[in-house]
Amino acid sequence: MDEGENGENSMSYVWKEDSECNLAWCSPTLGCGKADDGALYKGRRVSSEPSKFPFSIMTSSNALRTIGLQHVARGVGRSTDLVISKASGSYVYTVEGNKYLDLTAGIGVTSTGHCHPKIVKAAQEQVGNLIHGQVNLFIHEPMVKLIEKLKPIMPSKELDTFFFWNSGAEAVEAAIKLARHATGKHNIIVMQGSYHGRTIGTMALTTSKTIYSTGFGPLMPGVYVTPFPYTLHSPTQKALPPGTFRDDLTTEYAIEQLELLLKQQTAPSDTAALIMESVLGEGGYVVPPKEYVQKVREICTKHGILFIADEVQSGFGRTGKYFAIEHTDVVPDIMVMAKGIASGFPISGIVSRKEIMDKQPPGSMGGTYSGNAVACAAAIATLEVMEEENLLLNVQERSEEIFGRLRQELSPLLEKHDIQVDIRGLGLMIGVEFYGNGLSKLHEKLNSKVSEAIVGQCFKNDMLVLTTSVYDTMRFIPPLNISKEDTMIAMDILMKSVKEVIN
Repeated sequence: MDEGENGENSMSYVWKEDSECNLAWCSPTLGCGKADDGALYKGRRVSSEPSKFPFSIMTSSNALRTIGLQHVARGVGRSTDLVISKASGSYVYTVEGNKYLDLTAGIGVTSTGHCHPKIVKAAQEQVGNLIHGQVNLFIHEPMVKLIEKLKPIMPSKELDTFFFWNSGAEAVEAAIKLARHATGKHNIIVMQGSYHGRTIGTMALTTSKTIYSTGFGPLMPGVYVTPFPYTLHSPTQKALPPGTFRDDLTTEYAIEQLELLLKQQTAPSDTAALIMESVLGEGGYVVPPKEYVQKVREICTKHGILFIADEVQSGFGRTGKYFAIEHTDVVPDIMVMAKGIASGFPISGIVSRKEIMDKQPPGSMGGTYSGNAVACAAAIATLEVMEEENLLLNVQERSEEIFGRLRQELSPLLEKHDIQVDIRGLGLMIGVEFYGNGLSKLHEKLNSKVSEAIVGQCFKNDMLVLTTSVYDTMRFIPPLNISKEDTMIAMDILMKSVKEVIN
């Protein structure tokens, strides 16, 4: 404690900084025994008890980082070891005050930027009125108001009945529960390369990487995989001349395989639902051809299979429309929502037609924090910001600028290495995949994927970007309200980083 506080201690305590071990403090718990309680260091007493220190002194990044690395579960993957203390707009700040341009948006979550004033105010006001109104006990006002805000922006007026949960994975499981209840069938069809979560149920639905399910078997049964129309890696492209891509052939092949699946592995009479991401997320930010999605819708309708659109990452304006499925003119039977819905507050949900939702008996759905009142208030404010600041237009304009610079500047930088670039996506959900004859040679030179090296160099240049998929791919998911100035700064940093990596 500080000198004289509460009339105790004439000397305050401090975590001792030690140049040899490079820790900012000494603690027997972490095995650093270089300072004894009561020793003097820079005019203050050294102690190994955290409770004796002013919080401002304890917040050294090394101290916090060491605690995090030792006491946060090792199973949590982490792209950086930054210790951040605050964030605003398109930037995050470390405890030392370093500033990073954030093109991750919390993996597509902080849709209105970090700590948007209207979101902060809405949450603060709600905390003063009602924090927790448990959904199995009450109907609370923020949830009802959120439903009224959501209904007009749904892909169809038919989607009028909602269930709220906390995370995207939980919402996916809610959609699967609903589909099985409503149809009386059990099998689920998923897309190759899909990501739907890491819970014990959604692991079985996730096929983007094996890391998400390795060692957790046996997984939930009744899940069948069909090819996603990923033109760059479709077997239909192998017979075509280099650089020639035919989405129509990819679509034809993928539909043939889906129809074959229904004949060979999971009969329509056993199949409750087909779930697909409207834009493939962790699988590489791949946009399916419109014709493919429409044909899938036809097949589902024909066989009484519910079509579930997973909009966890692609929803709430990310692609320039409220939901990416709107680009295809297809209406799903069930739609899954999360991430950008509340600018960082934990809330997710599903929406469907009332006649489908009403097939579930009372008590079959619920959750302690389902539709938390504060999160609902933040979601309402998020939708208001999207309207008031015309964020859909901003997404479209910033998207054009990013795509323009990527196509004009990125491809020429890599041509001399015999590397091509597939630049794809919708709105501010943009993927860049590196491929070509020179890729393996550059991999050897870098001792990593090209995307990983570029992301690492962007980090050194104070910008946060992510990779995605098993292929050599990076992705850009900035806040929906990123400014033109920050967009240009981001592209400048990217091009600088690419040059530094390849040269």
